Amino acid sequence: MPLTDPIGDLITRMRNAQHGGRSDCRAQWSKIKQAICDLMKQQGYLETVTVEGEEAKKELVVTFRTDRPALLLKRISTPGGRKYVGSGDIRSHLHGSSMAILSTSTGLVTHKEARLKNIGGEILCTVS
Repeated sequence: MPLTDPIGDLITRMRNAQHGGRSDCRAQWSKIKQAICDLMKQQGYLETVTVEGEEAKKELVVTFRTDRPALLLKRISTPGGRKYVGSGDIRSHLHGSSMAILSTSTGLVTHKEARLKNIGGEILCTVS
């Protein structure tokens, strides 16, 4: 069955895995999901991000850090309601979250990188 919102599915799987006390999470692989998880790993929110399987059966395996509390993940832009911001408006949309992930013309970046590059884009999700 095809997914309407694959990014939302990844975020929900991660939230559910942490709520259930699991140390890792599995989801179907895609380039954008891997890019989101790689950004979260670079920023220190995840322990490891690996890809298992071959071709059409690839899976993304995310391992959570045990020395941090559970992540607070929130999907902002959805397929039915996209949320775009300019470079000057990024901070006002965070609402106290630690990091926002944006899809920009230069690829996926954190809100801080977008402000430094002076570019806006679509806010995919927030992480804290």
